[in-house]
Amino acid sequence: MNQKTAEPAIPVRNFSARLSPTPRGARLARLLTAEQLRSWGLPLDPARQIVAELAVNAATHGRVPGRDFRLTLYVVADTLRIEVTDTRGEHLPRLRPAGSEAESGRGLLLVEALADRWGVAEGRFPRKTVWAELRLTPAEPGPPCSGDVGASPRGT
Repeated sequence: MNQKTAEPAIPVRNFSARLSPTPRGARLARLLTAEQLRSWGLPLDPARQIVAELAVNAATHGRVPGRDFRLTLYVVADTLRIEVTDTRGEHLPRLRPAGSEAESGRGLLLVEALADRWGVAEGRFPRKTVWAELRLTPAEPGPPCSGDVGASPRGT
């Protein structure tokens, strides 16, 4: 007797990658996020900016030599959850105003402004996860791409 398996009522999509805690790893997190969201037919921004800020924080403040950070994206119904996990659990991020002359320190202020919700979850020591959630609307179809994905014009 053949039985049909019931489809889940709410589609769940997820993506996870381990990346090196370097500027290159942070950039790759942003690029992978853009490609994954594009493949799911979801808007790239502000998720791409949130991932960029959280990944830079993981590469800068959460860096432990020889230990990667993890980027995870979950979509459940109309919510995208972004998680960046690093291995510096003793350094929990705090939202603080940056001085007007400061050259850094505004990343979490951007996350606060762009995300519907965000927070920090302490994991099994020595891990912590900084997460952000966005309510989604489907991406509007744009003009067709004329080149390879990720390609940049020559001479720039």
